[in-house]
Amino acid sequence: MMRIALFLATNAAILVVITLIFNLFGLHGVLAQNGVDLDLNALLLMSGIIGMSGSLISLALSKFMAKRSMGVVIIESPNSAAEHWLIETVQKQASKAGIGMPEVGIFNSPQPNAFATGMNKNSALIAVSSGLLSSMQQNEVEAVLAHEISHVSNGDMITLSLVQGVVNTFVFFLSSIIGHIVDRVVFKTERGHGPAYYVTQIVAQICLSILATMITMWFSRWREFHADAGAAQLSGRENMIAALRALQRNHEPKELPGEFAAFGINGGLGSGFKKLFMSHPPLEERIAALQERTEN
Repeated sequence: MMRIALFLATNAAILVVITLIFNLFGLHGVLAQNGVDLDLNALLLMSGIIGMSGSLISLALSKFMAKRSMGVVIIESPNSAAEHWLIETVQKQASKAGIGMPEVGIFNSPQPNAFATGMNKNSALIAVSSGLLSSMQQNEVEAVLAHEISHVSNGDMITLSLVQGVVNTFVFFLSSIIGHIVDRVVFKTERGHGPAYYVTQIVAQICLSILATMITMWFSRWREFHADAGAAQLSGRENMIAALRALQRNHEPKELPGEFAAFGINGGLGSGFKKLFMSHPPLEERIAALQERTEN
């Protein structure tokens, strides 16, 4: 709850700063002179509601959606030695990290992957793929589980959703302003909104969303390094490095579908401009970061 309150306060503070900038530079007057009768305070409030509500609702439904979309089978009563080990390992790591025991599940996929999600770090979900269990050594799987436990302990799911909410707020806010200016100044619409407003707003949202995605994905990559470091503390650096190298041996790494891509252990490959839209850093960079920590 403290993390949510902090980001809501940050969002509100940014809105206040934007309002002060508009007042300081007299942008209200400039818009008024060009016939842009726009209530910026009301727009800021509406943008905040639209931007944050979607992210928070998505976060609240994340466990349910993950179970349904990924076909995650929750281990309620372990039926095999592997499932017993999986539950015991997660329980031990969760206790060490100081969080409540997450739900543990398995989803059917030949690709080695795992993810964590949930609105509350004391009632999260950690799921691993069948491919991960069959293709990796026990110490490597333990490191992957520790990586996901670190995500939960750090509150990464909540933080990423709130970062997304903040950038969504300003995408809607700025695209609405651009739409109003084009509609009033260029197309001389005097009352209400003309077609130019809606077309311009949509185009502006698309362009601004590309920039917003870069920001969100940068944060996602940054938190992966921290989760790797947390996993190194829980399961050992060498085990975490071994797990990342095992993922490297998979020649065609694939991301999880949709919104769960940012929550997985294994991201896709990318270079150049595409790298800006990756949810995970390249595996070689993650290994190098862990090795550097070892040397230091």
